[in-house]
Order: sequence, then structure tokens, then C-alpha cells
Amino acid sequence: MYKLLLVFCHWLQNTPFVLALAGSTWAYPPVQATHFTGLSLWMGTNAALDLRLLGVGKGRQTISELSDALFVWNWIGFGIAVLGGFLLFSVSAEGYVANPAFRVKLGVLIPVALALHILNQRKARVWSQTPEPPPVAKLAGLTEMLLWFSVATAAVSIPDF
Repeated sequence: MYKLLLVFCHWLQNTPFVLALAGSTWAYPPVQATHFTGLSLWMGTNAALDLRLLGVGKGRQTISELSDALFVWNWIGFGIAVLGGFLLFSVSAEGYVANPAFRVKLGVLIPVALALHILNQRKARVWSQTPEPPPVAKLAGLTEMLLWFSVATAAVSIPDF
């Protein structure tokens, strides 16, 4: 399976579009900016919900109201981050796939954090039925924040290729 993945990565990083992107002195920085903009939107809206789950701002909006208000922006940010991240990955796909920090980030941390985030969004309505977030909501918010912090830590451990 790994050899098949390496064949795909080799093909991907040698497509004409990706070779043009990698060889351009001006195109790569906007791709990075796109990825970081999406991450900022994604992580900012995640942090807002997680902090609300921890009880911050309880006098302003319920967990459900905040989750509903941020839902569209949250997933737009995710889409932008994935698009930018895929373009960054495609420039040196073989190098990234061989990197242990990259594999931990994409293979373990992101799926777990993403699953917990979706669970938090789905449970927001239930957790809004009491004036104070239940302990499980607080634990879910704190755990999600720690998982996304772990994703960021793994990301900075990945060298530029």
C-alpha cells in the first residue's frame, strides 16, 4: 500500500500544474497564505466553540447559538485550509509522506480532532439545555483544543522541502 502511495505522490508532484507551482517564485507564497487564512478561520471558529463549551461567554450566547452562528464560517475555513494544504503537499508529496510528523498529523491527529469537532457541533443543542455546560461538554471542548494544539505542534515539526 505504501508503495502505491509513493507512486501517486511521485505522479502528483510531477504533474505540469504542480511543477509550475513549485518552479514559480511568486505562486507559492499565495498558496501558503491561502492555507494559513483557512487555518485561521477554521481554528478561530473552533476555539470560539471550545471556549464556550468550557463556560466562557455563557451570558452572551448558548452553545447552540454560537455553534449555529459559526457553522458556515467554520467549514468554509476548513475547505480553504484543505485546498491550500493539498497544494502545499503536492509540491513535495514524496518528502511529506516519508516524514513521521506529517504522517502523525494527517493519519492520527487530524482525523481524531475532526471527529471530536463534529461530535461537539452535533451535541451543541443538547449541551445548551442547561445554564452551565455539563462536565462532558467541558471535557470535549478542552480535549478538542488540546488535539488541535497537537496538530499544530506536529505541523511545525515538519520541515520545508
